[in-house]
Amino acid sequence: MSRHDLRTFSAHPRPTVTSRHGMVATSQPLAVQTGLDVLKAGGTAVDAAIAANAMLGLVEPMSCGLGGDLFAIVWNEADGRLHGLNASGRSPASMTWQDVLDRGHAKVPFQGPLSWSAPGCVDGWYALHERFGRLPMEALLQPTIAAARNGFEVTPVIARQWAAATERLEDDPGARDVFLVDGRAPPAGERFVNPQLARTLEALCAAGRDAFYRGDLGDALAAFSATAGGFLTKEDLATHRSSWVDPVCVTFRGHQVWQLPPNTQGLALLQMLTILDPFDLESMDPQGVELLHLLIEAKKLAYEDRARFYADPDFFDVPIEALLSDERAAHLRGRLDPNHAATELIPDDPRTAHTDTVYLTAVDADGNAVSLIQSIYQDFGSGVVPPDLGFAMQNRACLFHVDPAHANAYRPGKRPFHTIMPGFVTRDGRPVFSFGVMGGDMQPQGQLQVLLHRLVFGADVQMAGEALRFRHAGSSTPVDHVMTDGGTVFLEPGFPEAVLEGLRQKGHRVETRNEGFGGYQGIWIDREAGLLHGGSEPRKDGCALGY
Repeated sequence: MSRHDLRTFSAHPRPTVTSRHGMVATSQPLAVQTGLDVLKAGGTAVDAAIAANAMLGLVEPMSCGLGGDLFAIVWNEADGRLHGLNASGRSPASMTWQDVLDRGHAKVPFQGPLSWSAPGCVDGWYALHERFGRLPMEALLQPTIAAARNGFEVTPVIARQWAAATERLEDDPGARDVFLVDGRAPPAGERFVNPQLARTLEALCAAGRDAFYRGDLGDALAAFSATAGGFLTKEDLATHRSSWVDPVCVTFRGHQVWQLPPNTQGLALLQMLTILDPFDLESMDPQGVELLHLLIEAKKLAYEDRARFYADPDFFDVPIEALLSDERAAHLRGRLDPNHAATELIPDDPRTAHTDTVYLTAVDADGNAVSLIQSIYQDFGSGVVPPDLGFAMQNRACLFHVDPAHANAYRPGKRPFHTIMPGFVTRDGRPVFSFGVMGGDMQPQGQLQVLLHRLVFGADVQMAGEALRFRHAGSSTPVDHVMTDGGTVFLEPGFPEAVLEGLRQKGHRVETRNEGFGGYQGIWIDREAGLLHGGSEPRKDGCALGY
């Protein structure tokens, strides 16, 4: 396929980046350069990812940081296999559902300390580093410490996201103090400093992960939680641990596509692939009505299972094998009407549509690779910034279900349903593609579209991410938990009017929208040529760089 066979987000598509030794791709250039410097200094892919993630917490603070969670898939060349890390946090052990109701809420709120779960990012860094790191953690954090003290120039996409969150930041004294300058968000090109975050990272350099979970940082966080009306305690922090998990996969077009098991939503991508696998996708227009309709309908069916079954496996026996079975795929496929949009389905939770996440990937000279995603969920998370720490706390607990009988119902000490999901692809037992698409419930849909463009239609790693996308969102007005209107299909500007009209004739509600289609980064590993191919889409500020 020619690069020009796909309609793209940008009128002038970027070239694919190639290198032979190592590569980093993420959503902000300074973070990419930080990771690349680590690779050049002899660090591993995981070292580079930690350093880049730390920098992202400074330069893209509305999307990620020490107050959030992390998931990663690591290819370790030494043992020739994939390792999965679930570094998401649990709800406070002392907070009950009745506590939420007693404070006048029908569900866990978006903002404030009731939406907190224990932050897993820092423990995730140290767990990854213990197994797969080489350089000292202090060396990985020092670039961010220096940039936090000396300042960095805010990039354009991040500046727009920052400005859009101004009202939320004004509501919290800590957020105003750290993230607003004279009452406003910093515009693109302005130098911004965060000395509070520098001090927090210096404390990690001095005392390691225990500074955050058992030491002064944790004490400060727990004390603030108590005064702010939250339930997160020193015990919640002290008992937090990340979990090493086995990635799961399905085979699609001769490749094994890997995701992490719940509490993430990665299974949704795998379920969509199993539904679509028997179709003659290759004969279809990659951005035509026939294929888009199939993808949208497969998404609805997979997300119906997502709404029912994806939850913390410590509290609910998620039927992973059954969900990925040929029998389940055939059953769902039998419900897919190639001519008409389905309407009566369990709806998505409309609160999973946010796009404030960062994704990064790195490959080193030894062939190790990491696919890592990290988030504080909504823009600036809970909107609460603990004094003197320099980061916002996530609001992941707002994704618990309100039905006490639901798999994802709130329980003390439970991990909520999570939207962030790193992706990975192997072939013949070897790594070929480390990639991800950030953006709430867009993530499985975005990964699906990237994979089809790459594996089915032959687009290169850059074009696979630049191609125009759709996003389907479920109805926010369910009747008896059933979607009765089919939701809405959002298309990026650039699709021909005939495509919009063709989808409408099949019963879809269709709208055009400029934002909300995720942010993709990916590295394709070509072992025969000895080359790394990097892609980084222009919907974000970032890039792919190698050496």
